Amino acid sequence: MPDHRIRKQVHLAAHFPGVNHHTVWNDPGSGSQIDFDSFVHLARTAERGLFDFFFLAEGLRLREHLGRIHDLDVVGRPDTFTVLNALAAVTTHLGLAGTINTTFNEPYELAKQFGSLDHLSGGRAAWNAVTSSDAFTGENFRRGGYLEHAKRYTRANEVVDATRALWDSRAGHELIVDRERGVFTPPAPTVRFSSDQFDIEGQFVLPRSPQGYPVQIQAGDSDEGREFAAAKADVIFSAHGELEDGQRFYTDVKDRLAKYGRNRDDLKILPAAGFVLGDTPEEAAEHANAIRHQQVSPQTAIAFLEQVWGRDLSGYDPDGPLPDIDPAENADITRGRVRHAKDPRAVAAAWRAKAAAERLSIRELIIATTARQQFVGTPRQVAAEIDRYVQSDAADGFVLVPHLTPTGLDEFVEKVIPELQELGSFRTEYTGTTLRDHLGLRHPHHGTEGVRAS
Repeated sequence: MPDHRIRKQVHLAAHFPGVNHHTVWNDPGSGSQIDFDSFVHLARTAERGLFDFFFLAEGLRLREHLGRIHDLDVVGRPDTFTVLNALAAVTTHLGLAGTINTTFNEPYELAKQFGSLDHLSGGRAAWNAVTSSDAFTGENFRRGGYLEHAKRYTRANEVVDATRALWDSRAGHELIVDRERGVFTPPAPTVRFSSDQFDIEGQFVLPRSPQGYPVQIQAGDSDEGREFAAAKADVIFSAHGELEDGQRFYTDVKDRLAKYGRNRDDLKILPAAGFVLGDTPEEAAEHANAIRHQQVSPQTAIAFLEQVWGRDLSGYDPDGPLPDIDPAENADITRGRVRHAKDPRAVAAAWRAKAAAERLSIRELIIATTARQQFVGTPRQVAAEIDRYVQSDAADGFVLVPHLTPTGLDEFVEKVIPELQELGSFRTEYTGTTLRDHLGLRHPHHGTEGVRAS
């Protein structure tokens, strides 16, 4: 039997997939991205699997490519708070995490919305705070949302600080009803918060929520993003999935915590990952290859290439070689999507070198370069590999992104979770009630209150 006493526990979250190149939305087994039953199915499956939380992404505008809507990704779905509050009524332990933008939302509204979700769910709310400097998206908002790149984390920090000031204002000031006079005593304290972005003076309406603060998630990878996470986040939704890359990121971010008076266990690092299972390694590999070709259609391959080349490449054969022309600087060819590649010529040069060395067509190259971390094998192999990453300090767990909606997590829960439990790396029951309990995080107002890692 494995020694269960010294093993780190694996933390798992379930990402509700959007329509993008990771989701096989046209598969016969794929369901609705909008029907509430789809959200319920994935959430209840995750809770049956004893996952830490359900993760819902957000999109604020339909993406455009070459002036046309290319894909819907995580937009076109019901409002995040509406979905999560509804899921609170049909789950009992599962954490409920929503991506909400700090550029386009105000602190008081966010404090009330997330505070309400934390109350209604009994302490299971989480906020993935993201930024945007995208004027294209900002056109949907009355004041415009454009912020220079350098200012977006300044605003994000101030938004988080302001919401926490509002939540903190009710710490120790619970509502007390004087039944004879019919008033609340003591009066709610006045909140005063002033910064470059905000000048807030008023009273917050809700008593302190069960977790003090909802769990804070962050997904940025720049140096500013890593500092923001080290100072304020409880969870990083990381893009660093490969083992050695993950270990470097893990060490870098965890080493930053001490200067903010935080312990290494105060921040969990959870990369996104996919998975493909089979009865044999060969069957799993064959299935994974078929899925990748479903995910990256010929049209999708050309669209990805156009994002780097900055020009219409519809005349090129996706099963042929890369273009012999140089990229053009055209940041607007795809609008509404974050551009991680800042130097198109450098990306094109690297892609050409890879395609030449491995004799890859356009489509094969895009399949190889756009794949996220993926665990492929038998259920026992996948469990062992997930466990290896966690025990090797490459991650504290994973946000699993199935390729089918909403049934893509079913097989993982049925077959891989028991293998992780056999290894002694995963809970066999929930031992706490809040998301902070599940993640082993301290309560922000009471030191170690709520630390019941399970």
